Amino acid sequence: MPAPPRLLQILVIAACLLMAGCASPPGPRQGRGPAPSITSTPLTDEQSNSIAIHALGLVGTPYRYGGNTPDGGFDCSGLIGYVYINSVGQSPPRTVARMSDFGQAVAMSQLRTGDLVLFGSSTPTHAGIYVGGGRFVHAPSTGGEVRLDRLDGVYWSRQPTQARRP
Repeated sequence: MPAPPRLLQILVIAACLLMAGCASPPGPRQGRGPAPSITSTPLTDEQSNSIAIHALGLVGTPYRYGGNTPDGGFDCSGLIGYVYINSVGQSPPRTVARMSDFGQAVAMSQLRTGDLVLFGSSTPTHAGIYVGGGRFVHAPSTGGEVRLDRLDGVYWSRQPTQARRP
């Protein structure tokens, strides 16, 4: 059975776009001890797929520090916030550091579309949206644009990584 045209478009985008980078500075942590988990409503499979498709549709949008719209550009957390609010009406935290408390922790072996992938050691400094097939969409550093990368790529496979499921 041939793949639907939209799936072929996504696969073509996936095959063409691979590279790296954004680093949102960590937000200040108030008080002592770990921050409480920021809860959200669990996503349905349909919502998770909607998030992935929406994120893939933004590939090619320019990077802009602090950006959170397609017209103005995105940084990594702005991209995630835009996709989540416009796909499922959920607003994740604005900083990557706070995203480490959003939803529930997920084993990397249990990733599903729509999950967040966070990079960095104790406090994450970069994040993206998992879209399946070992790939994630993210907004790299200055001079780049929203792109699709592989978690097992040379750069990303060496980064401390965690996953969150809203």
